[in-house]
Amino acid sequence: MRLTAVVMLCLCLMVRGLGDQLLAAPTGISRADGESVPAEEYPVYDRVVESKFLTSLTRVVVIERLTLAWLHPGEPIPPSERWFDEQQPFDGRLPRDLIADFIAKNQRPSRLEPQFRFGARVQFVSPGGAEESDVFLGPSFAAWRRPAQEDETRLDRLAFSRVAWTLKEDQALVYVANERPDGTGAGFLHWLRRQGRGWTLFDTDVIWVAHPEGRS
Repeated sequence: MRLTAVVMLCLCLMVRGLGDQLLAAPTGISRADGESVPAEEYPVYDRVVESKFLTSLTRVVVIERLTLAWLHPGEPIPPSERWFDEQQPFDGRLPRDLIADFIAKNQRPSRLEPQFRFGARVQFVSPGGAEESDVFLGPSFAAWRRPAQEDETRLDRLAFSRVAWTLKEDQALVYVANERPDGTGAGFLHWLRRQGRGWTLFDTDVIWVAHPEGRS
């Protein structure tokens, strides 16, 4: 009986230690690089792409497979409270809980999946820069994949952060980088508000702009 009690005590201590480790991990941070982005974040991506990037001619959108863990390509470091305090995006109007969730979720990359529902095909780019062979279609064509055609109009390319929420989940924040093959591009923070069951784009702040002669 005494031996059994000792064994049970050891098991309890091991379980408690594991629980403490999990609780210590910040909410929203992936515990392994490449963890999949949750499904509830894709409607925010869809709204931003449809509102800011798609045109009637867009047929394929090239997207980085892993989410970003930085806000400026010239300074590839994770977002921090200090950055928000110094840069004051949106003139400092962002709710503090929204900022905290954004920082927590974007300390390391997560893996995007073919769950986008905007009106164009999606081609992922792997972390090494190579385009993946499949082009993923919208939900109505989920079982059909085919290579992209050269004559299709391509939006090349977009990269996303994870989506952050307020505690009430009535506001969202996401960063999108649009770095083009010609060296131009820009990075944006998009602030959204819930409207019914969907999302509406409330405001956008430009974080950086790249010109052929260099970034600013």
